[in-house]
This record gives sequence, C-alpha cells and structure tokens, in this order.
Amino acid sequence: QGHVVESGGGSVEAGGSLQLSCAASGLTFNGAAMGWFRQAPGKGREVVATITWGGTSTSYAHYVEGRFTISRDNAKNTVYLQMNSLKPEDTAVYYCAADNRRYLPTMTWEYEYWGQGTQVTVSS
Repeated sequence: QGHVVESGGGSVEAGGSLQLSCAASGLTFNGAAMGWFRQAPGKGREVVATITWGGTSTSYAHYVEGRFTISRDNAKNTVYLQMNSLKPEDTAVYYCAADNRRYLPTMTWEYEYWGQGTQVTVSS
C-alpha cells in the first residue's frame, strides 16, 4: 500500500516563499506521476501542479503558473513544490498525490494515493 507524506507548510507573508516536500513509500515512485493539489476552506480540492514519473513533463494551474515550480528526486522518492510570490489566496491545505497508472493526470479522481495535507497560510 502506497503512502505519501507532505511537509514544509507554514505561515508566511504575502510575497514570501515556501517549499513543500512529499515523501513516498510503498509504491513504485520512479514509475508514478505526482501531483500537488490544494483545498481552501469552503472550496473544492483543485489541482496546483503535476509531474510525470521521469520529470520530463509538468503542468500547472493558471493561478500558480510562473510562481510555483514542481520537481522530483527519484533517488529520494520525493517530490517538491517551490512556491514563490505567495498571495493570500494561496492559503489552503496542500495535498500530495501519486498515481502509477497514468502519464500526467490532472484530476483528483485520477490519483491513487493521497497524503494528509499540510497547511499553508499567507497573510497580507
């Protein structure tokens, strides 16, 4: 059974940066597409960024493109989300997800494994 665990959340002022990490175990990490999603209070879970198993292709939601960067280190079974120029509207619980079946999934229902989430709070 696969597991993913997020870390690196916290509180930051607008314009600041944070890096989230997601460590995977119990799954074929170097064959898994990975994704970051987020959920703000009272809203649905939305995609932030995704990356293929080899890291050669990525996709970003329009609301984070140019500010966030997803990357992975297959030797460490870890995926990262570098978040720069943070805005108050980025405040949410951020979730990491893994999928061994698809090339570059972008929908929540396409992912097999989910972490518990890490809180990111951006103050104005």
